[in-house]
Amino acid sequence: MASRLAVLKAKSLQIPDALIVGSDQVASSGGVRFDKPGDHATATRQLRTLSGRSADFHTAVALLDTKSGNLQQKAVPCRVTFRKLDDRTIEEYLRREQPYDCAGSAKAEGLGIALIARIDTEDPTSLIGLPLIALSEMLGRAGLPVV
Repeated sequence: MASRLAVLKAKSLQIPDALIVGSDQVASSGGVRFDKPGDHATATRQLRTLSGRSADFHTAVALLDTKSGNLQQKAVPCRVTFRKLDDRTIEEYLRREQPYDCAGSAKAEGLGIALIARIDTEDPTSLIGLPLIALSEMLGRAGLPVV
């Protein structure tokens, strides 16, 4: 699903002679998908469910070369193990961070990192929603090396 959405995002723009990046992320745990919560009550439920458990975050990136039509894509898995979270910690975190636009309700690039016990992935930037290692490789293959 993350790959399909990343490709759709990249293809949604009609810009000639451009490199267009699309990215998306899908989170799940125990067969249940965790979308962007959108509000406090949903974020609270998500974090209570994820407390002490692991979740899989699948982040995909797509790079479309509109001049050649070449499309590259890669999905990067990331397993996140959450600490055991009490209600006070969840409420304080949500009050301060308000991560209502983040799958799984935890912004690892902010205070959400304190909710996490372990991260297993080949590309740590995938957890924040854009796998930069994969994107750098794609840009190099497209003739635009990052360094």
